[in-house]
Amino acid sequence: MNDFPFRIVGFDLDGTLVDTAGDLTAAVNHALSLVGRAPLPEAAVRPMIGLGAKHMLEQGLAATGGVPDGDVERLYPELLRYYEDHIAVHSRPFPGLIEALDRLDALGVRTAVVTNKMERLARILLGELGLADRMATIIGGDTLGVRKPAAEPILAMIERCGGGRTAFVGDSIYDVMAATNAGVPSIAVSFGFLDRPAADLGADHVIDDYGELIPLLETL
Repeated sequence: MNDFPFRIVGFDLDGTLVDTAGDLTAAVNHALSLVGRAPLPEAAVRPMIGLGAKHMLEQGLAATGGVPDGDVERLYPELLRYYEDHIAVHSRPFPGLIEALDRLDALGVRTAVVTNKMERLARILLGELGLADRMATIIGGDTLGVRKPAAEPILAMIERCGGGRTAFVGDSIYDVMAATNAGVPSIAVSFGFLDRPAADLGADHVIDDYGELIPLLETL
Protein backbone atom coordinates (compact mmCIF):
# COMPACT_ATOMS: atom_id res chain seq x y z
CA MET A 1 0.00 0.00 0.00
CA ASN A 2 1.45 3.36 -0.97
CA ASP A 3 1.28 6.36 1.33
CA PHE A 4 -0.21 8.76 -1.23
CA PRO A 5 -2.67 10.90 0.77
CA PHE A 6 -5.66 10.64 -1.60
CA ARG A 7 -7.77 7.68 -2.72
CA ILE A 8 -9.92 9.63 -5.19
CA VAL A 9 -9.25 12.61 -7.48
CA GLY A 10 -12.29 14.02 -9.27
CA PHE A 11 -12.21 16.32 -12.26
CA ASP A 12 -14.53 18.73 -13.99
CA LEU A 13 -14.61 18.11 -17.76
CA ASP A 14 -14.87 21.24 -19.94
CA GLY A 15 -11.94 23.55 -19.30
CA THR A 16 -10.35 21.16 -16.80
CA LEU A 17 -9.70 17.76 -18.40
CA VAL A 18 -10.40 18.76 -21.98
CA ASP A 19 -10.15 21.99 -23.96
CA THR A 20 -13.59 21.84 -25.58
CA ALA A 21 -13.89 25.55 -26.40
CA GLY A 22 -13.48 25.16 -30.17
CA ASP A 23 -16.29 22.62 -30.53
CA LEU A 24 -18.60 24.39 -28.07
CA THR A 25 -18.03 27.70 -29.87
CA ALA A 26 -18.91 26.06 -33.20
CA ALA A 27 -22.13 24.66 -31.68
CA VAL A 28 -23.15 28.03 -30.22
CA ASN A 29 -22.41 29.75 -33.52
CA HIS A 30 -24.46 27.15 -35.41
CA ALA A 31 -27.44 27.92 -33.16
CA LEU A 32 -26.90 31.67 -33.50
CA SER A 33 -26.76 31.36 -37.30
CA LEU A 34 -30.26 29.87 -37.31
CA VAL A 35 -31.64 33.20 -36.04
CA GLY A 36 -29.38 35.38 -38.19
CA ARG A 37 -26.93 36.30 -35.43
CA ALA A 38 -23.25 37.02 -36.05
CA PRO A 39 -20.80 34.36 -34.82
CA LEU A 40 -18.96 34.84 -31.55
CA PRO A 41 -15.19 34.41 -31.24
CA GLU A 42 -13.97 31.54 -29.06
CA ALA A 43 -12.57 34.02 -26.52
CA ALA A 44 -16.12 35.33 -25.93
CA VAL A 45 -17.63 31.85 -25.51
CA ARG A 46 -15.02 30.42 -23.12
CA PRO A 47 -16.31 32.24 -20.00
CA MET A 48 -19.89 31.18 -20.88
CA ILE A 49 -19.00 27.49 -20.41
CA GLY A 50 -19.58 25.72 -17.10
CA LEU A 51 -23.27 25.72 -16.23
CA GLY A 52 -24.33 23.49 -19.11
CA ALA A 53 -25.22 24.01 -22.76
CA LYS A 54 -28.54 25.78 -22.22
CA HIS A 55 -26.88 28.45 -20.07
CA MET A 56 -24.16 28.83 -22.72
CA LEU A 57 -26.82 29.31 -25.41
CA GLU A 58 -28.64 31.90 -23.31
CA GLN A 59 -25.38 33.78 -22.79
CA GLY A 60 -24.59 33.60 -26.50
CA LEU A 61 -27.99 35.04 -27.42
CA ALA A 62 -27.66 37.76 -24.79
CA ALA A 63 -24.25 38.74 -26.19
CA THR A 64 -25.51 39.02 -29.77
CA GLY A 65 -28.67 41.05 -29.33
CA GLY A 66 -30.87 39.59 -26.62
CA VAL A 67 -32.90 36.50 -25.82
CA PRO A 68 -36.28 36.52 -27.60
CA ASP A 69 -39.12 34.48 -26.09
CA GLY A 70 -38.96 30.88 -27.20
CA ASP A 71 -35.57 31.07 -28.88
CA VAL A 72 -33.72 29.12 -26.20
CA GLU A 73 -36.24 26.25 -26.27
CA ARG A 74 -36.22 26.18 -30.07
CA LEU A 75 -32.47 26.45 -30.56
CA TYR A 76 -31.29 24.25 -27.66
CA PRO A 77 -32.05 20.91 -29.40
CA GLU A 78 -30.36 22.22 -32.56
CA LEU A 79 -27.25 23.19 -30.59
CA LEU A 80 -27.11 19.76 -28.91
CA ARG A 81 -27.59 17.91 -32.22
CA TYR A 82 -24.82 19.88 -33.90
CA TYR A 83 -22.52 19.49 -30.90
CA GLU A 84 -23.00 15.73 -30.66
CA ASP A 85 -22.20 15.38 -34.37
CA HIS A 86 -19.00 17.47 -34.02
CA ILE A 87 -18.06 16.71 -30.40
CA ALA A 88 -14.35 15.98 -30.82
CA VAL A 89 -13.28 17.91 -33.92
CA HIS A 90 -11.09 20.36 -31.98
CA SER A 91 -11.39 19.07 -28.38
CA ARG A 92 -8.19 17.71 -26.84
CA PRO A 93 -6.95 16.85 -23.34
CA PHE A 94 -4.98 19.67 -21.75
CA PRO A 95 -1.17 19.28 -21.86
CA GLY A 96 0.20 16.95 -19.20
CA LEU A 97 -3.19 15.45 -18.34
CA ILE A 98 -2.50 11.95 -19.67
CA GLU A 99 0.80 11.77 -17.79
CA ALA A 100 -0.93 12.89 -14.58
CA LEU A 101 -3.64 10.23 -15.03
CA ASP A 102 -0.96 7.59 -15.66
CA ARG A 103 0.79 8.58 -12.45
CA LEU A 104 -2.46 8.53 -10.44
CA ASP A 105 -3.24 5.07 -11.88
CA ALA A 106 0.20 3.85 -10.82
CA LEU A 107 -0.47 5.18 -7.30
CA GLY A 108 -3.75 3.28 -7.11
CA VAL A 109 -5.84 6.47 -7.08
CA ARG A 110 -9.34 6.30 -8.56
CA THR A 111 -10.16 9.12 -10.98
CA ALA A 112 -13.65 10.32 -11.87
CA VAL A 113 -15.51 13.08 -13.72
CA VAL A 114 -18.22 15.35 -12.33
CA THR A 115 -19.47 17.75 -15.01
CA ASN A 116 -22.52 19.93 -15.62
CA LYS A 117 -22.50 18.62 -19.20
CA MET A 118 -25.19 16.02 -19.94
CA GLU A 119 -23.85 12.60 -18.94
CA ARG A 120 -24.49 11.09 -22.39
CA LEU A 121 -22.46 13.82 -24.11
CA ALA A 122 -19.70 13.59 -21.50
CA ARG A 123 -19.43 9.85 -22.11
CA ILE A 124 -19.34 10.30 -25.90
CA LEU A 125 -16.62 12.96 -25.67
CA LEU A 126 -14.48 11.05 -23.17
CA GLY A 127 -14.93 7.92 -25.27
CA GLU A 128 -13.77 9.70 -28.43
CA LEU A 129 -10.64 10.89 -26.60
CA GLY A 130 -9.90 7.48 -25.05
CA LEU A 131 -10.53 8.73 -21.50
CA ALA A 132 -13.91 7.19 -20.59
CA ASP A 133 -12.55 3.80 -19.53
CA ARG A 134 -10.00 5.48 -17.26
CA MET A 135 -12.71 6.95 -15.04
CA ALA A 136 -14.23 5.05 -12.13
CA THR A 137 -17.46 7.00 -12.65
CA ILE A 138 -18.79 9.80 -14.86
CA ILE A 139 -21.51 12.00 -13.36
CA GLY A 140 -23.23 14.56 -15.59
CA GLY A 141 -25.41 17.56 -14.93
CA ASP A 142 -28.52 15.42 -15.54
CA THR A 143 -27.38 12.26 -13.72
CA LEU A 144 -28.78 13.07 -10.27
CA GLY A 145 -31.29 15.83 -10.95
CA VAL A 146 -29.01 18.28 -9.12
CA ARG A 147 -25.68 19.62 -10.31
CA LYS A 148 -22.68 21.66 -9.20
CA PRO A 149 -22.42 23.90 -7.16
CA ALA A 150 -24.49 21.42 -5.09
CA ALA A 151 -22.50 18.93 -3.03
CA GLU A 152 -24.52 15.90 -4.15
CA PRO A 153 -22.61 15.15 -7.39
CA ILE A 154 -19.27 15.18 -5.53
CA LEU A 155 -20.66 13.04 -2.71
CA ALA A 156 -22.10 10.58 -5.25
CA MET A 157 -18.70 10.39 -6.97
CA ILE A 158 -17.01 9.57 -3.66
CA GLU A 159 -19.59 6.88 -2.88
CA ARG A 160 -19.31 5.32 -6.36
CA CYS A 161 -15.52 5.28 -6.07
CA GLY A 162 -15.67 3.38 -2.79
CA GLY A 163 -14.95 6.24 -0.42
CA GLY A 164 -11.70 7.63 0.92
CA ARG A 165 -9.89 10.95 0.99
CA THR A 166 -10.82 12.98 -2.06
CA ALA A 167 -9.69 16.11 -3.93
CA PHE A 168 -11.58 17.85 -6.74
CA VAL A 169 -10.04 19.73 -9.67
CA GLY A 170 -11.98 22.32 -11.67
CA ASP A 171 -11.91 25.67 -13.43
CA SER A 172 -15.04 27.47 -12.22
CA ILE A 173 -16.65 28.91 -9.12
CA TYR A 174 -19.24 26.09 -9.40
CA ASP A 175 -16.48 23.48 -9.09
CA VAL A 176 -14.96 25.20 -6.06
CA MET A 177 -18.34 25.64 -4.37
CA ALA A 178 -19.31 22.01 -5.02
CA ALA A 179 -16.04 20.77 -3.52
CA THR A 180 -16.39 23.09 -0.53
CA ASN A 181 -20.03 22.07 -0.02
CA ALA A 182 -18.93 18.41 -0.08
CA GLY A 183 -16.08 19.07 2.37
CA VAL A 184 -13.21 18.16 0.03
CA PRO A 185 -10.14 20.21 -1.00
CA SER A 186 -10.58 22.18 -4.23
CA ILE A 187 -7.86 22.73 -6.82
CA ALA A 188 -8.39 25.29 -9.58
CA VAL A 189 -6.60 25.15 -12.94
CA SER A 190 -5.46 28.52 -14.21
CA PHE A 191 -5.69 27.39 -17.86
CA GLY A 192 -9.45 26.71 -17.84
CA PHE A 193 -12.49 28.62 -19.09
CA LEU A 194 -12.18 31.30 -16.45
CA ASP A 195 -14.72 34.06 -15.90
CA ARG A 196 -12.32 35.64 -13.38
CA PRO A 197 -8.66 35.12 -12.39
CA ALA A 198 -8.06 31.63 -10.99
CA ALA A 199 -6.80 33.16 -7.75
CA ASP A 200 -10.25 34.73 -7.26
CA LEU A 201 -12.23 31.48 -7.47
CA GLY A 202 -11.73 30.75 -3.77
CA ALA A 203 -10.09 27.37 -4.37
CA ASP A 204 -7.81 25.88 -1.73
CA HIS A 205 -5.01 25.64 -4.31
CA VAL A 206 -4.28 26.71 -7.91
CA ILE A 207 -2.14 24.87 -10.46
CA ASP A 208 -0.82 26.29 -13.72
CA ASP A 209 -0.27 22.94 -15.44
CA TYR A 210 -0.83 19.25 -14.77
CA GLY A 211 2.81 18.69 -13.90
CA GLU A 212 2.03 20.46 -10.61
CA LEU A 213 -0.96 18.32 -9.61
CA ILE A 214 0.62 15.25 -8.04
CA PRO A 215 3.44 17.09 -6.25
CA LEU A 216 0.74 19.35 -4.76
CA LEU A 217 -1.46 16.44 -3.69
CA GLU A 218 1.54 14.76 -2.03
CA THR A 219 1.90 17.79 0.28
CA LEU A 220 -1.74 17.99 1.40
